[in-house]
Amino acid sequence: MSLMLDGQAPMEAQYAEEDPGPGVFRSEPEDPLQRPEDQQQPISPVGRWCSRRCGCVVLGALALLAGVTVGSWLLVLYLWPAASQPIPGTLQDEDMTLSCSEANGEEALLPSLSRTVSFRINTEDLLEVQVRARPDWLLVCHEGWSSALGLRICRSLGHLRLTHHKGVKLSDMKLNSSQGFAQLSPRLGGLLEEVWQPRVNCSSGQIVSLKCSECGARPLASQIVGGQAVAPGRWPWQASVALGFRHTCGGSVLAPYWVVTAAHCMHSFRLFRLSSWRVHVGLVSHSVVRPHQGVAVERIIPHPLYSAQNHDYDVALLRLRTPLNFSDTVGAVCLPAEEQDFPRGSQCWVSGWGHTDPSHTHSSDTLQDTVVPLLSTRLCNSSCIYSGALTPRMLCAGYLDGRADACQGDSGGPLVCPDGGTWRLVGVVSWGRGCAEPNHPGVFAKVAEFLDWIHDTAWQPHVSWGLRQVH
Repeated sequence: MSLMLDGQAPMEAQYAEEDPGPGVFRSEPEDPLQRPEDQQQPISPVGRWCSRRCGCVVLGALALLAGVTVGSWLLVLYLWPAASQPIPGTLQDEDMTLSCSEANGEEALLPSLSRTVSFRINTEDLLEVQVRARPDWLLVCHEGWSSALGLRICRSLGHLRLTHHKGVKLSDMKLNSSQGFAQLSPRLGGLLEEVWQPRVNCSSGQIVSLKCSECGARPLASQIVGGQAVAPGRWPWQASVALGFRHTCGGSVLAPYWVVTAAHCMHSFRLFRLSSWRVHVGLVSHSVVRPHQGVAVERIIPHPLYSAQNHDYDVALLRLRTPLNFSDTVGAVCLPAEEQDFPRGSQCWVSGWGHTDPSHTHSSDTLQDTVVPLLSTRLCNSSCIYSGALTPRMLCAGYLDGRADACQGDSGGPLVCPDGGTWRLVGVVSWGRGCAEPNHPGVFAKVAEFLDWIHDTAWQPHVSWGLRQVH
């Protein structure tokens, strides 16, 4: 996941020259075999006065105690190696006490705010709402409904667009007698709890049917362990952003016209003609790419606050000239839902065609993937790792022992996490020190911080989509 792209010199703001600081130290476990030294005690004269019977009892008790001690010692000796081995895929490294200092300006530990209202779309495409005061899910009455509200709800669920909505007659539905309903207050607008008023029925006799843009599904998903070649359809949103015929960076499909990648990828080649860029999807191997294949890029839109110095706001949107054709091997990934938080330790996946060895000498012709756990920003900003280089627009994922990582050529690609049966784009491959180096896990642009910008950019009706060079 180095910022150095294929065939290019390292970018100016790499952190490779920074002092990584001391390693993550671990307190050594106390030796279970260490025992207090035997101490000799003078023999008491009372011992000579004991009868032979008392002496036998004492000797028997001592023998029993010695047997228990030896048995316990053997049990500890047998179990200790197994118990002390690190469990693969856990955050044992992070749970250990760090002996290095935490970075200044650490993220504040704010109390999490529980959502007052939640939405979901059931298997019959009916919209349901749940307010905090009630544990049950309520069907939404059609009174006061609008397409604008439908779009807001689709976005809050991690979809890029609203595709269909209508009123469905209650008389056509088979519902439980205990089914509750909720009506949107005509006086208020928004998604807050007080907007939704519980009802025993809908005065219009209709409820809302809602469909959002499809995303996050893997029709041809296969079971392959991390770090091996990927079968077609495993990551249908994976895109290859190519300059001419050469793979430059990864990307993720958000919609038929939209792909998200890293801003630093486009910034590095900003002097090239826009017509030279193409996006390939549904690929596993680059050897099958032929001239003039792929979809032409109509516009490159880097985040306006992107910094080439520290790679903050490292995201860019690509508007395609023609829409992608979705299939079993090509599809969109979902964005994170509104206020959704994936905790540290979540097992997520990163994929790409980047280098497969830390020496950057071998690129993969075949799409590779690997599983990486999310790490806390507090840990990654410690002096043990990146010494405060992570901003609130970044997140960290990987292993402190360096067993797996994204690498050069993977930039812009997806970090996805499962949410039930839905896959969500949690990060965009951004930067890191080297590849798979101990105490230097990968750093990703945090997609949850860019949701408003993504939605606003993709739905600005006044934007002219003429060809434009990136500046």
